[in-house]
Amino acid sequence: MVLNTDLQEIMMDHALRTISYIADIGDVLVVMARRGPVDTSPSDNRNRDAYSHSQTKICCHVFESDEAQLIAQSISQAFQVAYIEFLKANGINDPDLMKEMDYQDVLSQQEIFGEELFLFSNKDMQKEVIIPKLKGEPLGVVIVESGWGSMVPTIVLANMAPGGSAARCGQLNIGDQIMSVNGVSLVGLPLSTCQSYIKASRNEILVRLLVVSCTPVVEVLVKRPDLKYQLGFSVQNGVICSLLRGGIAERGGVRVGHRIIEINGQSVVAVPHEKIVSMLASSVGEIHMKTMQTSIYRLLTGQDTPHYI
Repeated sequence: MVLNTDLQEIMMDHALRTISYIADIGDVLVVMARRGPVDTSPSDNRNRDAYSHSQTKICCHVFESDEAQLIAQSISQAFQVAYIEFLKANGINDPDLMKEMDYQDVLSQQEIFGEELFLFSNKDMQKEVIIPKLKGEPLGVVIVESGWGSMVPTIVLANMAPGGSAARCGQLNIGDQIMSVNGVSLVGLPLSTCQSYIKASRNEILVRLLVVSCTPVVEVLVKRPDLKYQLGFSVQNGVICSLLRGGIAERGGVRVGHRIIEINGQSVVAVPHEKIVSMLASSVGEIHMKTMQTSIYRLLTGQDTPHYI
């Protein structure tokens, strides 16, 4: 809960387990939290899971305060305390867990893996793709958001229509992140706005895209020297749904909204939720994972139908 002491108003009130992202930038604090599904879910059990997934919303709160950093640290510490209580409830009681310096030592050994800011700020990593097409012809692409967890929010190429103009050019691959279309930057824009810019190019005979070549699979490396140190993220049915700000997982490349497809060389695509949690909870040392943006994963595995634009 965040209170405004001047106005005596509650500005934010979310259960700790719903907090997905925290960041402080100077005097600005950003908090993202999941808002649960509405109570009007269908009674049909076969459709309930899909319905609940589609009804879950994300609230983004932006505050300005001289104590933004302190508030962010307080929420992070609350996560740590909750994790310690969870361990105690399961018979693990180690007083060393309360030593903050211990975790700082571990954090200092965890290098930032796959740093996105360097990737997208390096012009050598960017390329211009010119797509010739017929007037009135769509590009024939599916785009998705890179996910709230990405340091640089962009759109990702998730699919291409066979024989479409984008596929014919031979210079694009699934996973590529699109920075601009016809000179208009798409960085940080809502998905619907990005889709509108792409649709507006239908009447052009040449479309220019600025892209950063990326694979759809993201490599993650988290260093956890002992089980007493929390990984700092939660998983639901293989999907990363929350992430501890500044923890070893975030520095290791874990991103909210990604589907875990491999842990230490073992595929977890068809592995039950409980097994994935058990594998992560018992992993120590270098934990290698492969993840993929969930929307791309669902398209590639045929769980969603592509709608080309």
